Amino acid sequence: MKNEISVRITGEAGQGIISAGMMLARLYKDSGRHVFAIQDYMSRIRGGNNFIQVRAAVSPVAAPVERADIIVALDREAVDAGKAALAPGGVLLLDADKFGVKDLGNGWLNAPVYALAQEAGGPIYANSVALGILAALTCGNFDDAAKAVAREFAAKGGEAAAANAQAARKGYEYASQNIKTAAFRLAAAPHARRLLLAGNEALALGAISAGCKFYTAYPMSPSTGIMNTVADYAARYGIIVEQAEDEIAAVNMAAGASFAGVRAMTASSGGGFALMCEGLSLAAMTEIPLVIALVMRPGPATGFPTRTAQEDLEFALHAGHGEFARAVYTPGSPEECFLAARRAFNTAERFQVPALILSDQYLAESFTNTALPDTAGEPPDRGLILDNGAAPGTRRYEYSADGVSPRAIPGRSEALAVADSDEHGPEGHITELAETRIKMTEKRLKLKLAGLAKEILPPTVINPGAGTMLCGFGSTLGVMREACAAANGTGFIHYPQIWPFPAAATLAALKGAGRVLTVENNATGQLARLLLRETGFKPHGSVLKYDGRPFALDEVAAALAGFGAPGR
Repeated sequence: MKNEISVRITGEAGQGIISAGMMLARLYKDSGRHVFAIQDYMSRIRGGNNFIQVRAAVSPVAAPVERADIIVALDREAVDAGKAALAPGGVLLLDADKFGVKDLGNGWLNAPVYALAQEAGGPIYANSVALGILAALTCGNFDDAAKAVAREFAAKGGEAAAANAQAARKGYEYASQNIKTAAFRLAAAPHARRLLLAGNEALALGAISAGCKFYTAYPMSPSTGIMNTVADYAARYGIIVEQAEDEIAAVNMAAGASFAGVRAMTASSGGGFALMCEGLSLAAMTEIPLVIALVMRPGPATGFPTRTAQEDLEFALHAGHGEFARAVYTPGSPEECFLAARRAFNTAERFQVPALILSDQYLAESFTNTALPDTAGEPPDRGLILDNGAAPGTRRYEYSADGVSPRAIPGRSEALAVADSDEHGPEGHITELAETRIKMTEKRLKLKLAGLAKEILPPTVINPGAGTMLCGFGSTLGVMREACAAANGTGFIHYPQIWPFPAAATLAALKGAGRVLTVENNATGQLARLLLRETGFKPHGSVLKYDGRPFALDEVAAALAGFGAPGR
């Protein structure tokens, strides 16, 4: 019995690759395994080569590996694309007759996937046949496969679910009778039942649990999953979801809804977020709470629409014109995405500032066993809002020691609710007085930033001062955690909040380290530069990747070995 296995299902867009992978992931999860699944897909509706890779194990897993133990190729191109990713001793399963393959390569296994699919109703069922074969090879149990099929196709009606279940059973029975190997049988380790969630879904659920009542966005990959999830629950929780005509409209609608008193949010990716920057600055000037999720993909311009990157860190820190305080959260797991959304709403309203959540395609669309965190310790905090009984003469932008003024919401009190995008005084009236400009800038920037700095989410630190310390933010959490667990004398620091930057905690964690390396999905080492700027500490090097794909565990392990032994 194996304690871990990696399975890749690959083919062209339109063949149900993702559906098959999600059914497999649910099968493993519900039968007592931990799972981590990544999607790799091209920016096209039909054709090309896509895959989903599911890593399942008896212990928690949080990162992909480069090679797969089993690869199921559902078209001819997938055979060529997949063979290089086959692990030693692995199996590449294909329908040789369908693809016209006469000579099977080493480790290739022929199976009549499409003939079985035809018996079930047509080639469209090939993905479910593949699921049945994989269930037989790795689990030896069809019941969990049948449940996964039923859940995947429940929304499409009983006929679709029954046909796919029949196809899966045909694949299972064929493999049980004709593929005599137990080499890929996966052990199980029963654990607490958890949700199978991607980062986008968890972020959306966090926003809903925080009381978000207005969500607006223009669809832009890979941020769209947030809007889809909020829309799925909109009727149940009384949320208005508006698909705006563009990102300029979206950010201004979110700001307007927040001004009117409801918790509001928007999201986009790089190009769309660029369009939001004027609205971001407007929210800062008017001190309107605003939550924006920036789900990164490679740029510039359209870039790689369906790939991943961490190229917008410095953009998020400095986006907008002028100088103003902001909070930037960088969650590294679905659990942290959920918490980041809740924290972002509280921070935005307590300090009346923009709060950004920085994610990426890899985190947004990879799935893992997830236990939603206990939120009792951080209930919703609406901040300083004026209610009935507030003095009519209360000034909206009153100077205060912490930079936070009483917030007037239209119709909620007798206080005048004003918002002015020009520089203004405490009453909200336009001014060009130099003295007022200085005091208001210090209020919006320095005083609020000082308050934000007192409430920074602490970084995750493992083995502080180790011989080698890795530093990362966002989606590199899982791969750093696993790489460090496998390498003696290695530790890491991960930032779930990157701004304000936790300089003191960073220096404490790195004290005594022989070597410090940043791990980043960008070409220039943006985190390394930020670390140097904020702490004066210069990392000894960076492990960088910028091909649009996430780090695999094997890559980080090899990079660590390549740097040699650390000095002290």
